Amino acid sequence: MNTESTYHRNPATAAPGRMHSFTAPYLLLIALLACLPVYATSQGEDGWQNFRGDARLTGTTGQSIPAGPKPLWTFQAGDEIKSSPVIYNSRIVIGAGNGIVYCLGMEGNPLWQYDTGNTIEAPALISGNRVYVGNLGGTLFCLDLLSGKVLWRYECDNQIMASPNIWNGGTRDMILVGSYDYYLHAVDAENGSPLWKYELYNYLNSAVAIENDMAVFGGCDGYLHRVDLNTGDPLPEIEIASYVAGSPALEYGTAFIGDYDGVFTAVDYLEGEILWTWQDTERNLPFVSSPSIHGNRVIIGNRDRFVYSLDKRTGKIQWKTNTGSRVDASAVTDGQRVLVANMRGDILLLDIETGLRLWTFETGSPVSGSPGVSEGKIIIGTSDGTLWCFGG
Repeated sequence: MNTESTYHRNPATAAPGRMHSFTAPYLLLIALLACLPVYATSQGEDGWQNFRGDARLTGTTGQSIPAGPKPLWTFQAGDEIKSSPVIYNSRIVIGAGNGIVYCLGMEGNPLWQYDTGNTIEAPALISGNRVYVGNLGGTLFCLDLLSGKVLWRYECDNQIMASPNIWNGGTRDMILVGSYDYYLHAVDAENGSPLWKYELYNYLNSAVAIENDMAVFGGCDGYLHRVDLNTGDPLPEIEIASYVAGSPALEYGTAFIGDYDGVFTAVDYLEGEILWTWQDTERNLPFVSSPSIHGNRVIIGNRDRFVYSLDKRTGKIQWKTNTGSRVDASAVTDGQRVLVANMRGDILLLDIETGLRLWTFETGSPVSGSPGVSEGKIIIGTSDGTLWCFGG
């Protein structure tokens, strides 16, 4: 029988505003984790299975983004699309404001749909032939990718705003999903049974990134949190901001994350140390999107209308590009081009070396979800309920 455990904080010993000391067991765990292998960061050739392409949420694709994309087809969802598409085995999955999960073929042909009963803003996750998706009613659904049949449901006590992630380790596959009930929930991927919960000080709005058998994520409590996925035990949280809405991207033990105060931070999450921070002290507008990592660059959009490329080792600006409107959607890169969208409804391709515009398309409706890239096509949703497909 699976039993659920919950880790509760004691505010008297974990008060916001101070860093916590490492104990000897934590230091031993960190040393062991540092010796574990690190795998390739970009997505595989078979799809875009979560909204950032891989478990570490790097926003990097191993495929080529079309250099001069043209609109190929559109699909009307019937309500606004705030979530991001996920793609696997030539199937596109997207949730909409009407609570419906849609599955389409790569030519835009509807395959199935399922009504979850409440608004969907969180991107889905595809693993194998299963779709995991949460709604604002707080229910996490597991659906069959081929048929749309419900395999199981799991109930949180408040809305789910973030994409699930999956850890393929230990004796079972584990789904990790955050909720506005202040918890990170760990759920058995096969049957939906609860495994453990980790409690924050505030809402969990972002997705969990996974590397070195650790879950790393920011919370609306302003901390970067870390949980050992083998045990469900936490390491001390790291204070970085007052509010973190976006998800981190992980690479080789470093977490890159922006916050609502307009600060972008690189954190050695194994040692618990902040490596550098960057902010535009004149604007101080929020980072809501998640970063992309490629080579020596970390790329992120801000609500000040700019997309920034920063040196991931130092935080120094390499270039910045004004998109013309605030950027809530997370960028995607293939190492040559950067794909980004803004809240005016513009989709842009930028040169990764210079930030210069290579291509722009006006959808006419705000874009808050991130694009998906697969099979030489770009899939992206807009607030007027249109799912767009672009190709070369």
